[in-house]
Amino acid sequence: MQRKAVSLTKTNAMTPQIKLLLMGLLAIAFVMLQAVMSYAKPESLAPLAEKISPSVVNITTSTTVEGRTGPRGIVPEGSPFEDFFKEFQDRNNNGEAPAPRKSSALGSGFVISEDGYVVTNNHVIEGADEITIEFFSGEELKATVVGTDANTDIALLKVEAATPLPFVSFGDSNAARVGDWVIAMGNPLGQGFSVSAGIVSARNRALSGTYDDYIQTDAAINRGNSGGPLFNMDGTVIGVNTAILSPNGGSIGIGFSMASNVVTRVVDQLKEFGETRRGWLGVRIQDVTQDVADAMGLASATGALVTDVPEGPAKEAGLLTGDIIMSFAGVEVEDTRGLVRQVGNSAVGAAVRVTILRDGKSQTLKVTLGRREDAEAPETSDEDPADEGTPEGPVTQSMLGLSLTPLTDDLRTELGADAATTGLAVTEVDELSEAFEKGLRVGDIITEAGQQSVMTFADLEDSVTSARDAGRKSLLLLVRRAGDPRFVALGLE
Repeated sequence: MQRKAVSLTKTNAMTPQIKLLLMGLLAIAFVMLQAVMSYAKPESLAPLAEKISPSVVNITTSTTVEGRTGPRGIVPEGSPFEDFFKEFQDRNNNGEAPAPRKSSALGSGFVISEDGYVVTNNHVIEGADEITIEFFSGEELKATVVGTDANTDIALLKVEAATPLPFVSFGDSNAARVGDWVIAMGNPLGQGFSVSAGIVSARNRALSGTYDDYIQTDAAINRGNSGGPLFNMDGTVIGVNTAILSPNGGSIGIGFSMASNVVTRVVDQLKEFGETRRGWLGVRIQDVTQDVADAMGLASATGALVTDVPEGPAKEAGLLTGDIIMSFAGVEVEDTRGLVRQVGNSAVGAAVRVTILRDGKSQTLKVTLGRREDAEAPETSDEDPADEGTPEGPVTQSMLGLSLTPLTDDLRTELGADAATTGLAVTEVDELSEAFEKGLRVGDIITEAGQQSVMTFADLEDSVTSARDAGRKSLLLLVRRAGDPRFVALGLE
């Protein structure tokens, strides 16, 4: 028994030595691995660039413009120098009218199908008489325009090739994360095919358009890159390079690419119809700010506040001015931008459920969507001018930092309001008041206060009293300027 105990003791004594030896070997291996990694080069982007380059194209456009007309317009008609300048102009042009001249522009694009569909920016080919596509191989083909969309600045072109063309596919722009590597390709400054790399700097940027959803990147984008693709590391297109932010016209690392999830919907419609077909709800809306929420007694500042309901789907469904759209087709509405994009992405003619908040109560309406492009088409107007009256001098009264007067026919005409508009016109705004700070100006028309129609001073005073009796600290006003409505909340203190 004693021998076994001694033997066991010896075995246990050797175990820590083996452990120390193994740990030492691991430490040495780790140090050597670090040394190797410090000398290793970063992974090259060359294989990816070689794979996707054949699908990227340079675009050259040619446009015929009127010839220069020399010094015409330098001197006013009837001037004693008019004959002199006319003689000078005729001598330079040999007595003939200036000949038209060709103007060219450069851009980029990419092939999305083997049968020759090409995506680029609308501003690259807008107004062009002739479009030439140059491929990576050096081959050139003439292109025709399938369709364009000015709202997203996307154009779809078509070329006829003898053999199938190399092409790239769209990726999911929503999967792109800030910090992901991206590659921009195109024809910067007319220098030919060029590649630049960077990261996704930001997501969901809005510049100026209704349907904007831009990916911001620091990959170098310059003039001529417009319409080119922004690739992820899988070699799929997650954006179309469209704009840069720069004080000097060159890249400073702030570029914008229209997100592919927006582009794909536009391209599909252009390919099928030759035009876009977006859903239309038929309301004017504004964001629910915190002061507006306080004035309406809302728990949170979410949703889209309806400021006007012209003739259209929403009016037919029963929506009213002052309603707050809380959800559209089962999706909660956070702000107006999200609602506009969701409606625009919906099918024309679709019947959707819209949940609204009216007078503090929730209700759901069913709306059959129209087509936005039809609603935005220019209309001819046969409105008669307002009859001239002989009103007595206007009566004004001051309230909430505003000097107000009831609307007359003359005032409606002067302010561009239609004959059906009623309310109080703003004749003066105290520049030290909250009303001035929140943008009210002379010429605005207050049509509602506390979501009640206003026609007289007494109506406005009643609304102020009602708001105070309800314990509210502000009053919600519906203000129209040149026909455009918006809600403004003014404090009652």
